[in-house]
Amino acid sequence: MRTVHTADLTAGDRAELRVLLDTAYAGDFSDADWSHARGGLHVLAEAGGRIVGHAAVVQRSLLLDGVPVRGGYLEAVAVHPDHQRLGYAAAVLDEAERIIRAGYDLGALSAGPDAAGLYTRRGWTRWPGTTAVLTPKGLTATPGDDATTFVLPVAGVPIAGVLACDFRSGDAW
Repeated sequence: MRTVHTADLTAGDRAELRVLLDTAYAGDFSDADWSHARGGLHVLAEAGGRIVGHAAVVQRSLLLDGVPVRGGYLEAVAVHPDHQRLGYAAAVLDEAERIIRAGYDLGALSAGPDAAGLYTRRGWTRWPGTTAVLTPKGLTATPGDDATTFVLPVAGVPIAGVLACDFRSGDAW
């Protein structure tokens, strides 16, 4: 296991990570998704000299009922299919969650139905309120993300209300 800031990833690491993510997401990992995973800390699990597991924690500005919250956003969690069910996901998530708890007011992520159970078993909570994104045109509801947004409570931040994320290309959440 190693934790590396995006700035310290080698060209080889970046290329290997992209292949891992494309493989683990079965071709459903876009350039925008890759962009979202950069700019923070990467937790890398390695086996046989290769990166086989990954999770990124990137800082995002969140608003909770209009109040700024420092968010540690979990991105690009993946384990190579040949190494799944061997504890690599738990290992990268243990470290990513430690980073979130130590440095942020709230953890957040977006998870599809297949991954939701993994996160809830680890203490993540489906956001019970509504979600939105702060766009150049103002606060815009994202009702399609209400059921897929999860949070990791950290600093006594209330888990209710409207949770809004900063604007970015691709998926808001």
